[in-house]
Amino acid sequence: MKLVKSLLLGSAAGIAAVAGAQAADLPSRKAAPVEYVRVCSAFGANFFYLPGTDTCLRIGGRVRAEYSFGERWSSGQDAFGTRARGRVFLDARNQTAYGTLRTFIRYDVTTTTGVYRYSGSNSAANRFSSINGVNQDDSMGLTDAVVQLGPLTAGRTASMFQFYANDYTFHGARTSDRQVNLLAYTASFGGGFTATVSLEDPRTTGRLGTSANYTDLNGVVRPTGGYAGMTYPDVVAQIRVDQGWGSASLSGAFGDRSTYSSPYVNYGTALAPNFGTGAKKDEMGWAIQGGVKINLPMLAAGDALFVQAAYADGALEYIGWGSNAGHGRVPAYAVGNFTTDGFGRVKSTTGYTLLAAMRHYWTPSVRSDFLVSYSALKTANLTPNINGVQSVTTFDPKELVASANLVWSPVSGLDIGVEVLYARTEFGGRVIDPKTVAGMTPRYIKSDDSWSGRLRVQRDF
Repeated sequence: MKLVKSLLLGSAAGIAAVAGAQAADLPSRKAAPVEYVRVCSAFGANFFYLPGTDTCLRIGGRVRAEYSFGERWSSGQDAFGTRARGRVFLDARNQTAYGTLRTFIRYDVTTTTGVYRYSGSNSAANRFSSINGVNQDDSMGLTDAVVQLGPLTAGRTASMFQFYANDYTFHGARTSDRQVNLLAYTASFGGGFTATVSLEDPRTTGRLGTSANYTDLNGVVRPTGGYAGMTYPDVVAQIRVDQGWGSASLSGAFGDRSTYSSPYVNYGTALAPNFGTGAKKDEMGWAIQGGVKINLPMLAAGDALFVQAAYADGALEYIGWGSNAGHGRVPAYAVGNFTTDGFGRVKSTTGYTLLAAMRHYWTPSVRSDFLVSYSALKTANLTPNINGVQSVTTFDPKELVASANLVWSPVSGLDIGVEVLYARTEFGGRVIDPKTVAGMTPRYIKSDDSWSGRLRVQRDF
């Protein structure tokens, strides 16, 4: 029996050895290693490494719902409006031997109704929304598409001219808050001091040309000027400092604002040649701006105060005049960088804006924004035609805006707030009251004021 048991055990061991040898000859089918998403801490929170690369990526966005209310001034207007906006952005960054390489892209999709679309005379209207092209029923816009490598910035992003760009409050103020196509270089000197030179395309924000008409001897309205084509981009420069106490900025811009003149103008008795058929007249527009932001941690963490002033001559978009003047019962009138009179003379429009804005935290989750701004324009004095009627009237608009809000952030990234805004518009000349009933003698006014309110629910992620 012992002999039989020994033979059986030996046979089993031999079979096992042969089977093991054959198994070793079979192809291996090991599972591929799983590469989990790794957190990238080199550029702040919410970045992660793209699998298989050294690129850090952040994906984020925003959803905003707004409801605006105010008095309507005609039967053709609404007393309220709604807005829904969705935003998605991608922020990709790498560390290189030349500095940080960053690519940023952002899209905004917006649906608006009612007062958001008037861009002018309704008291609750967002008068400045047309600067960024969002006063439509539905819109989808490329807000940012920029590549940055060290000091170089190329693509579409915020103008290097601006400082306070409607950072606080829901409604906008008359200030530079524009996305433009640009090519910029920023030099850093240490201690928070930087200097930037930027070439910017003003046409990407709806640059205004010359606008004026006259009536010829036959009663036909003819243009005396218009947009003549751009010779070179705007040149923008900014000197800035960012330190623990806050920030300060001094910026300037100038560029071609060429105009054309019609081949003939009305000299009172007959049509006479102007600058020449379709002649081009070179005009320069420029602007300058200075601002200071002061941190106020002695009041509460996160508190800050902005103070800013700007002046423009023939480049009104740099002080926030990208569309119309008019608020309350005053109709909205188009404003141009240059105007021409009935004799073809081109004159620039000048203006300035002053503003102060403050943010205060009552508690870590409850804050308020306060804003007051004043802006005024000086337009050209135009000459009446032979019919005794001015083709373009000088209005010299002046605007005062004041607003305050209260915002509650119950959880991180969620804001629920209400805001009240007061605005007053004054003109140098009389304008027709939109409340005038058809068939009745028109009523003229030179100024009016209005109140409006807005509710906002916003989630950032």
